[in-house]
Amino acid sequence: MTVLAFDTATSFGAVCAVSPRKERRATGRAGDVLELVDALVEDPSELEAIVVGRGPGSFTSIRIGLAVARSLSFALGVPVAGASTLDAFAGGTPVLDARRREVFAPGPRVCAPEELEAAGRVLVGDGAIRYREVFEQNGAEVPPDDDPVHRPDPLLLVARAGAFGAAELVEPLYVREPDARPAA
Repeated sequence: MTVLAFDTATSFGAVCAVSPRKERRATGRAGDVLELVDALVEDPSELEAIVVGRGPGSFTSIRIGLAVARSLSFALGVPVAGASTLDAFAGGTPVLDARRREVFAPGPRVCAPEELEAAGRVLVGDGAIRYREVFEQNGAEVPPDDDPVHRPDPLLLVARAGAFGAAELVEPLYVREPDARPAA
C-alpha cells in the first residue's frame, strides 16, 4: 500500500514520507507541508492512504497537519489514520517541547522538565534538546543535538497508526487545555 505520512507537531516542522514501494522523505516548516508532499508524491492517484501525526505539540502546527490530511483525503478519496507524535520516535523516550517551561512525555502527559523521571533513560525530541541540562543533571542521557533520533520518523507513524477511515474522525491530541477561552 502506498501511504503518505507526515507530522507537523514539533519544532522541527513537517516531516513527510511515502512508503513502502517508493520510500522517500522530506523535511521543512510545518506551513510548507503541501510543498513537501508535492515534492514527494509524483502521482497523487497512487496514494492509497494518509497517516498524520495528531500531537501532542504546537496547537497551530497540529491543526495545520490535520487540515492538510483532511483536504488531501477529500480531494484524493483516500482514508486517513492518526498516530501520536510521541509514537514517531525511536532510540529513546520522546520528550517534546510544550513551551511554558513544560514538556510532553509518554502517557501522554505534560509536566515541568524537573518533574519527569529521567534517571537512566535516553531522552529524544526537541524537548530533550531544549532542557538537556536539566535532564542530564537528573541522570538522563540526551544524544547530540544533530542526531536524527530527535526528529519524528513519519514511517513510524505508519507502523503505529490507528484504524484508517474518514479524515474527520482523526482527533487532535492536545494533552492540555487551550489558552483561548470563550468571551464571558
